[in-house]
Amino acid sequence: MNRLLDGYRRFRTEIWSTERARYEELSRRGQSPETMVIACSDSRVDPATVFGAGPGELFAVRNVAGLVPPFTPDAGHHGTSAALEYGVRVLKVARIVVLGHAQCGGVRAMVEGAPREARDFVAPWMALAAPVLECVPVGLTGDALLHHCENEVVRLSLANLMTFPWIAEAVAEGRLTLHGFRFAIHTGVLERLEGDRFVPVA
Repeated sequence: MNRLLDGYRRFRTEIWSTERARYEELSRRGQSPETMVIACSDSRVDPATVFGAGPGELFAVRNVAGLVPPFTPDAGHHGTSAALEYGVRVLKVARIVVLGHAQCGGVRAMVEGAPREARDFVAPWMALAAPVLECVPVGLTGDALLHHCENEVVRLSLANLMTFPWIAEAVAEGRLTLHGFRFAIHTGVLERLEGDRFVPVA
């Protein structure tokens, strides 16, 4: 806890002093980010750090594997869908970014089975991505299999976004664009989904 409090103190002395006007302006006029990011909860993959974003620039939702569920308006608890609804229909973001990453524990749980201690919620959550396992190339194993599935989860999330009628409508009308990325923790390389391939960002 002391480390967190020390971090706050550094924020107050080193960042707040130079960013105070921005925070005060954001407080007065509210938030109006142009970009919504759906990313993994993994502590190594912070969207604001990866994209070099400042306060008020990203409307972010993070969950296990950065997974977008399909549109399911029922009485269940839909945290990611609620964030999408707010970001698209209230904040009217111009783009949604799905940020996947290497060494994703959620994807590993889907491929190899969830850890015994994480089967109440992680296992059923990652079952949403089960379609990814139905199209794995024959003979793919180990790290290559995980890499493939990490990419495919990004594609699946992008496809699931289009099951939300108000997202599909906004995309069709040119008011919203969807983008997929994958971040490699060990190299720091960000890849962007272009067509059917992930291409390193120059």
